[in-house]
Amino acid sequence: MLPPQFSVWSRAKGYQRRITCVAASSQTIAQVAKIQEKSTMPNTTTILVNHLDGIEASYQTPGLDPSKPTLVLVNSFTTSSELYKTQYANDDLTSKMNLLAIELLGHGQTRCKLDNWTYWDTAYMNIQVLEALEKQGKIDQSKGVFVLGTSQGGWITVRMALLAPEKITGIIPLGTSLDFESPKTRELGCWNAPEDLTSVIDGWSKPANDDFRPGNDFSDFLIDIGFGKDCDSSVRDFWRKEIANNYVGEEGRKRARMATINLRDRDGLHGRLADVVCPVLWLHGTADVVYSVANAEREIKMFVNSPDAQLKVINGGQHFLSFSHPEKVDGAVAEFVGKYAK
Repeated sequence: MLPPQFSVWSRAKGYQRRITCVAASSQTIAQVAKIQEKSTMPNTTTILVNHLDGIEASYQTPGLDPSKPTLVLVNSFTTSSELYKTQYANDDLTSKMNLLAIELLGHGQTRCKLDNWTYWDTAYMNIQVLEALEKQGKIDQSKGVFVLGTSQGGWITVRMALLAPEKITGIIPLGTSLDFESPKTRELGCWNAPEDLTSVIDGWSKPANDDFRPGNDFSDFLIDIGFGKDCDSSVRDFWRKEIANNYVGEEGRKRARMATINLRDRDGLHGRLADVVCPVLWLHGTADVVYSVANAEREIKMFVNSPDAQLKVINGGQHFLSFSHPEKVDGAVAEFVGKYAK
């Protein structure tokens, strides 16, 4: 059982903050439960796929049309499909393609029976979700399937292209790295994930009370490095609530911990990038404090068998690039999908 409050320290490129996980009073948790009941995303749907002995995969979409190509959206660490709500409201995108945001294992409303899983499992789950939706007549993969992913979502796009090269038409990684969390990436200006995340993992490695939830300090650390320290207060308030409501109690602790372990300990993809045979559009912001433009410039050259691998750098773009610069991202996405859709 965790004490009423425990703290760990985390730092990323000049951002240092004490991450406090709070075991609140029963009265507070009752209030959180009410908030959670009201704020659970009404537009998410779960679909059962058979990977890992059964996963309830959660997805959000503004609408599906089998006559259009499909763009899978993969969210960043401990966020949810709400990361792409600006894109859902963009008629220029939704008129041309299906937007299908699938929440990773450990994120949003996606649930599975196992406590241990990897990014490869999420990639395979996503492929099965596409297959299931096609069987239901909601999408037609022959029209083209593209995958856009932010940060950890970026390396999911590559994993999907590797696992289903015949189905993935193109990938769009945003603000990502395709290495493991290596000394080389740190030399190139990326964050120090082992230093930033190990104390968090250690603090979340013992069973928790039913009232466990990440505190605002954890959420603020993520918000600062993802959305930017100067993001609007409404953005900060929303994601504080979203993260707190999603990771409650022992079940929430387990998912948050495994998501963090995956981020710190994932395998690198450099040796596999030659096997990516679809077009690649990599978008990266100059204000990204997690993964550097220099690292992106190095890695885009590794897609040696892609027919078209491009890196586009967006001036002032934050780590969560589709949020900070939606017009530029959405415009580039529309052009890319329009060029390669079948």
